[in-house]
Amino acid sequence: MQEASLFSRIAQALDKRFHITERKSTLKTELLAGVTTFLAMAYIIPVNSGMLHFGAGVPMGGVFFATIVASVIAAIIMGMIANYPVALAPGMGINAFFTYTVVIGYGLSWQAALSAVLISGVLFLLLTLSGLRKMVIDAIPASLKYSVGAGIGFFITFIGLKNAGIVGADPATLVSLGDIGHPAVLLGIFGLFLVIALYAMGNRFSLIIAIFTTAIVGLILGLLGVENMPTYVAAQEMTLWKDVGETFGQAFVAIPELFREPIAIFIIFTFLFVDFFDTAGTLIAVGNRANLINEEGELEGGNKALLADSISTVAGGVLGTSTVTSYIESATGIEQGGRTGMTAITVAFLFLISLLLYPFLSIFTEVPDAPYQPVTSMALVMVGAIMVVQLKNIDWDDKAIVIPSFLTIVFMIFAFSIAEGIAVGFIFYPIAMIATKRAKEVHPIMYALMVVFFVFFVLQVLYG
Repeated sequence: MQEASLFSRIAQALDKRFHITERKSTLKTELLAGVTTFLAMAYIIPVNSGMLHFGAGVPMGGVFFATIVASVIAAIIMGMIANYPVALAPGMGINAFFTYTVVIGYGLSWQAALSAVLISGVLFLLLTLSGLRKMVIDAIPASLKYSVGAGIGFFITFIGLKNAGIVGADPATLVSLGDIGHPAVLLGIFGLFLVIALYAMGNRFSLIIAIFTTAIVGLILGLLGVENMPTYVAAQEMTLWKDVGETFGQAFVAIPELFREPIAIFIIFTFLFVDFFDTAGTLIAVGNRANLINEEGELEGGNKALLADSISTVAGGVLGTSTVTSYIESATGIEQGGRTGMTAITVAFLFLISLLLYPFLSIFTEVPDAPYQPVTSMALVMVGAIMVVQLKNIDWDDKAIVIPSFLTIVFMIFAFSIAEGIAVGFIFYPIAMIATKRAKEVHPIMYALMVVFFVFFVLQVLYG
């Protein structure tokens, strides 16, 4: 009886703290919604860890720890401060920008890239506190925002196909079909078929099921003697805390290195821009589903949610991972009935428990003697496909919008750079508007950004 009474008091306290009954939910529903959200987004743990380690060189243990702990901190802040059923983690797309554009493309160290993440988070925090956020959002045409999201979708899809070995480099045609007879590539193709089938069937856990199933199939094939299959590397268990020590706080140390680069400001802006609009779009989408939109069409407590997001990005940069942002997968928990921050707190708890998975991480991220990542690559392809849906929101009847939107997307892919895609699109938008005699419709901020991005390309020419 005492245990029942204790549980009842705890439930009542949580109900009062998170307004569970007031939002027409129950504690059981909130907990189930948290489990649902976690399972829908848990793929980010191996995917983000593998991308930043193998691509950018961040110590595996450090980025694994940072991915999880940053997500825990973010979900707790979102739940406690904003009381939103929204979970956060290092964002897909922006982690690709971190790895393939900033580190590989521009040649910065991963430490300097973390510095840019940290500074962008601080700027996001200041924008949120100052109220400038709405002015900046309103200045950029909706179609350009959608084109950035869709372009990132194409970009990370290409990376996923490349990492799986399904497409590869070709001296004659630049890219071509990869070595699809390679055992690791065939395993990646199996994973791709599986995730597409599961998603098409409406399975909300398609990504995590596909990742675990592909890993298990790879392990079994390896035991049967098939080469280049995922394997368990027990030695990495001992490197976790050593790697954390080498990663934590490096964002502060590398700030001088970052600002020695002429393109530092542009890199910071791109991190800020993508986080800014990714977060805003996600919060609006899930807010609608959770009935958190007021009569004026605004998110109730939206500034608190953005505050939680910006603080989380700062925490992620300090810990050692790319920009933390709100996850659209939170919608799965909301559809399960989650309406309060208790859902986010549940996600935080489950992320914390997943720290125990580190000894097994090699199964999901490493293939001996092969440059492929067949277990997690399909997640990039699938997330990219989901992001490309934003194309439908672009005003294709407006020539002044179509041209910069199209150029934003294609330059992201063909220049292999999210930043340069954004820059090209933002340069050509004012030009197209002037050419169609609609110069007065362009916000002064967009003219300022056009100049900034033009200077960026001039610096690229001057400094290589």
